[in-house]
Amino acid sequence: MKEQRGKEEESNMSEHHSRGPSIDRRRLLTLTAGGVTATALVGAVGSRRAYAADNTVRWVSPRGTVEVLDDYPYWAGKKFGYFGDIQTTLEGGPSDATACIKLVDQKQSDMGYPSPGVFSLGIEQGIPIVSVFHMGGTDVFDFAFRKGQKPKSLNDLEGKTILLGSAGWQSICDPMLYAAGVDIKKIKYVEAGWPVWGTTLKAGQGDAALSWEGLRAQWKGQGLDFDYFLGKDFSKLPANSFIIRKADFDDPAKRQLYAKYLQGWAAGLEFGKQNPRAATQIVMAQFPGLASQMTPAVATESQMQLANVFGGRMDERKKWGYHLLPSWQLFFDTGRKIGQITRDIKAEDVCKNDLIDEANAFDKAKVKADADGFALSPDYQSVDVKAIQAAL
Repeated sequence: MKEQRGKEEESNMSEHHSRGPSIDRRRLLTLTAGGVTATALVGAVGSRRAYAADNTVRWVSPRGTVEVLDDYPYWAGKKFGYFGDIQTTLEGGPSDATACIKLVDQKQSDMGYPSPGVFSLGIEQGIPIVSVFHMGGTDVFDFAFRKGQKPKSLNDLEGKTILLGSAGWQSICDPMLYAAGVDIKKIKYVEAGWPVWGTTLKAGQGDAALSWEGLRAQWKGQGLDFDYFLGKDFSKLPANSFIIRKADFDDPAKRQLYAKYLQGWAAGLEFGKQNPRAATQIVMAQFPGLASQMTPAVATESQMQLANVFGGRMDERKKWGYHLLPSWQLFFDTGRKIGQITRDIKAEDVCKNDLIDEANAFDKAKVKADADGFALSPDYQSVDVKAIQAAL
């Protein structure tokens, strides 16, 4: 993924040495189609099989780490027993953007959490996967700029350089920008690398960087205080969702297992809505290193940014995890128009709401009681949730 390709890149070798290789669209498809080898994937996650049939569900992140606030519903669910007797595992996986779908396809994991762009690329490549739980009702992705350097409009990004943590993230940016009226052929992408692409932006390299809700507050806590265009303000596209193998979806026993598993996530989402400070404190207790990077106020802000997206467009969705098919169809149609995918994809064929009713059949009274009765530490008691909500 770090190779220098193309005449333009060769002529700018010294520039790329300082901030990573640039990416053209042909290279994006080459990277995602070739991807990470099976050996590399197994080496990163461990030579194990998937255990969905054994009452165990292994979930893999697209970020290369689980030491983030993004998965607060899982940790709340674990703490309060919302997953029942299902044995659960959360794994970081490789930081390559497309790794999580490949791990699921190769039965190294049971469930992945790709962006819509990576999901569509997997379908394009013939990977038999379906989305069964849509986490982000509104677009979670943002564009960050050094303080005072945010342009007046997204169109002003034309001719500029956007920094990415992984080359595969271009599949996130292109549909967002195209749908917003930006000429994406005039955008240059540079793979600055995980986890340093934010610090690379602050150091003066590149004009913007892809970010997302939750990370926005986390970066602020690390001294990376940027200005932003927020995806939730301009994008009608969907955000990441949970995917499984199509064969597992078609298996009644496995589908039932996944529905119960997703009930744990849905209950965790409800818990985080009811008590953001408690959900944040649970994650920080799990990851002391992460807690050292943010104050309780910044950490709670990160959680609430995420919760705002997870609960987005709930007036239309009604239930946690529900796919809004017109939003997904818009994404697939946009990907087709820009050549990111080369065939039509019907949202109804790959985005399934079949498990959503059962996923939301958790004991709401118990979740509310758990949230209301949670003993906050003094540091979290002092966090002003109303002030954070007003700033979102």
